[in-house]
Order: sequence, then structure tokens, then C-alpha cells
Amino acid sequence: MRRIAVFTGTRAEYGLLYWLMKEIDAHPQLELQVIAAAMHLSPEFGHTWQAIEEDGFSIAAKVEMLLSSDSRVGVAKSMGLGCIGLADALDRLEPDALVILGDRFEALAAAQTALVMDIPIVHLHGGEVTEGAYDDAIRHAITKMANLHAVAAEPYRQRVIQMGEDPAHVLNVGALGLDHLTRSPRMSRKELAASLSFSLERPYLLVTYHPATMVDEPPLLSFQALLAALDEWQDYQVILTYPNADNGGRSIIPELEAYAARQPKRVLAIPSLGFRRYLSAVAEAAAVVGNSSSGLIEVPSFGIPTVNIGQRQAGRLAAKSVLNCHPTKPSICQALKKALAPEFLETCKHVHNPYGQGDAAQKIVAALVTFPMTRLKHFHDFPGRVS
Repeated sequence: MRRIAVFTGTRAEYGLLYWLMKEIDAHPQLELQVIAAAMHLSPEFGHTWQAIEEDGFSIAAKVEMLLSSDSRVGVAKSMGLGCIGLADALDRLEPDALVILGDRFEALAAAQTALVMDIPIVHLHGGEVTEGAYDDAIRHAITKMANLHAVAAEPYRQRVIQMGEDPAHVLNVGALGLDHLTRSPRMSRKELAASLSFSLERPYLLVTYHPATMVDEPPLLSFQALLAALDEWQDYQVILTYPNADNGGRSIIPELEAYAARQPKRVLAIPSLGFRRYLSAVAEAAAVVGNSSSGLIEVPSFGIPTVNIGQRQAGRLAAKSVLNCHPTKPSICQALKKALAPEFLETCKHVHNPYGQGDAAQKIVAALVTFPMTRLKHFHDFPGRVS
């Protein structure tokens, strides 16, 4: 019996991990240990640890680490608190491996703690590029700490190997979030409206905007430009989800809440939809707008257009249903006009999603059962590159 700890620090990350956690929990040779941290434990971001337990999982450890600050200093201190709490949790749980998804600062705290505690790391979604956020550097750093890699597309597999990882340890399994398309039931539009206590009587836009932490894209000004653009589409209702806890994220929340308060019948602001409501909302949306990775990875499989704002996701693979624009009102309006045009909507129904077929969880679990869990690794050089 292998003890597999799965770390989750945000609502979005948990939504991606859900089916993998289910597969681990059901496997006779694996024991699931859920570690919930950061935004999950914050009332400001919806106490989403409760959703994990409502889904039937037992949380093995809760790690408080998120300060009520989104300054650079505050985020750095949160990472330090995370290392302290995770050291205690991992010491108590003694997992045989730690699963970490992605590229956020919470994930870096988990990875560096596991590294010095000699716990093998299984890293999901490595090799990707998001040039507009410091998440990009975090992702590659975790790659060098990890022992087993499950990537979302073949170009990402090649990039991880290019970073010196053993090809036998780098698996192209597709994007984990696509498992929901084949396995998760969705709400009807009527059920979704009832769950949200919000009448979805008109076409609506699903909007999420996060700070871009590595480029000159001031979060508040960019978000205000987005709201100004949404005002030009009064025939559409709007579901606004809260930003994450990165630098500058909290400056957006009062603007978001005030915007919804001014138009209560048209705009809904909500800290967290949860993955079932989120996927249901995507399926019924006229378009998905913002700069979340979900707009590029999961949304194209629904045949729904994505308006991707700014540089946060720059460099990531994208389907033809994704329209990129600058974080200005004119550019966002122009992208929305194209996204909502009947001919483009028809095109979106037939796009190819480069992120797989929705069977990642089973492939990862098969590797967790058989992969030799050891911290020892060697740098893989390309033939002829090193004399």
C-alpha cells in the first residue's frame, strides 16, 4: 500500500485534481492523503475546504499559510508559513509520494518542503509556458525538484526532457481537467440558476480575471478596462468569479463586488463556483472571458469561445476558439464582438483541443502504482551535447 499525498491550495486546482483523487482513493494499492492549504482555508475565498469534504474526501492535513495580504512581501511570507506547516504535516503523514499540480506559490512551498524531506514529487502540468506570471518560473523550478512528470501535451513533454529529465519519467497523459468532460455530470441551465439563486434568463458571459504578476499589466486598471468593456454588452448577463490570492488580487475584489451591486439582476459576483457549477456554467455560457488557464485548456472542448486578456497565459498552447486581446476596453470589445459573432460560434463547435481526450487520471494512477518512488535522479543529457 503506497501512501499518496495530494496537495491542493486553490479551488481551481482542486477541480482539476478531483478525478485523480477519486482514482487514488478507490485503488486497492494506494492510500489517499489530502493536504488542503492556503485559499481553501480562507473565508475571504469561500472556505472551499468544505467542498472537498462534501465530495466525500477526508482531509488528512489542513495547512494555514495565507496572510490577509497580496503584496509581494505578504505572498513571500505566506510561502514561509506554508513550509512550516507542510513540514509538520508531511512529517506526520509520511507519504511515499507527494502529488503537486501546476505552478503557484503554494505549490512551490509544498515542493521545496518535500524536496528537503526526501519525499518523491509527482508533478502535473509541467513544461508549459505562461510568460505573464511568475508562475512560469515556479513551474520549471518544481520540474527540477520532481521525480515523475505527467504533462498535458507532447510539446510540453519534450520541453521537460529538454530541461534534463529522464524521458522514461515524463508521461504525456493530457490535461487532467478534461476528465470532467467524460466523467462529471453537469447541471442544466435551470438547475444552475437555482443553485446560484440568480436568474439566467439571458445569454451570459463567464468572467475570471487574475493578476498578471510578471508584466506591466496593473491588475486594477486592467480589471476596470474589462468592466468597462462588459458595460458595452448590456444584453448579456455576467457571472464574475473572484481572482486568486496573487499579488494585487485583493484590489480587484471591491471593484468586482461594487460592479455586481450596481446591476444585481445582470451581474452575479461569487467567490467560488466549485468545479461542478463552473463546468456547468462554461457549457451554458455565450463566452468565457478573462485570463484563467481554464479558458485555454478546458473551455475549447465545450465548443465555447474564449476571450483571453493580456499576457498572463502568453506562450501556452491554444485552440482556434481562443481569441487574444490587450487589457484595454477597445481591444476587449473587439475580441468580444468576434467571439459572439454567429460564424465564429459555429467554428468553435469544431475546434481541436491540443490537451488530450479526458483520460488522464487513470494513466497517472497506473504510474503511481508501478513507478519506483525514489528521490535519486540523474540529469538527462542529449547525445553529443556534453563532452
